[in-house]
Amino acid sequence: MVRDKGTIIHILLLLLVVSVFIWSVIRPAGYLIWTMEVLPAVVVLVIVIVTYNKFRLTTLSYVIIAILSITMFIGGHYTYSKVPLFNWIKDYFDLNRNHYDRFGHFLKGLFAIVIREILIRKTPLVRGPWLLAVTLSFSLSIGALYEITEWLASKITKGKKASTEFLGTQGDVWDSQWDMSLTLVGSILAIIIFSKLHNKLLEKKR
Repeated sequence: MVRDKGTIIHILLLLLVVSVFIWSVIRPAGYLIWTMEVLPAVVVLVIVIVTYNKFRLTTLSYVIIAILSITMFIGGHYTYSKVPLFNWIKDYFDLNRNHYDRFGHFLKGLFAIVIREILIRKTPLVRGPWLLAVTLSFSLSIGALYEITEWLASKITKGKKASTEFLGTQGDVWDSQWDMSLTLVGSILAIIIFSKLHNKLLEKKR
């Protein structure tokens, strides 16, 4: 069976994500915290795989989903506050915390491109101010929902080590506000940087 170039790239992305997933599940910091951290990515991946033939996204969207999934698998393996590279950055620059969680929330802004694609292809919205406003609203809502989920999970698992690690505030009472703000900034930058490329890829799907 002959496969087009896009499909081959998608398969390679999936193999990469699965490889990191397998690495992530081998001796993580803790299996409860690992499950809590990677579950959202696994759910999204399952949906993407199941709907692949019926609703195929652009390669840009699949690259973004792969990057975000890998980011979450790495965070799940070490816990977000203990990712080695960011511990090194913390020590080298004499920072007051490991910033991998904030880096991750900033990257989650990339998901705005996936939201944008779904809105363009599945709703009457056309490119313009309303598409931008709705895309950013969805992106910020997802960021807020994630923070609410973290809070609820910490309440449910109260008293367990995984509770504190999943919440990941590292002593900052404004951590949730920082996370949501960074997701919003990341979303705005993603749309500014990738919209033209995204539009070209969408034109090819028509």
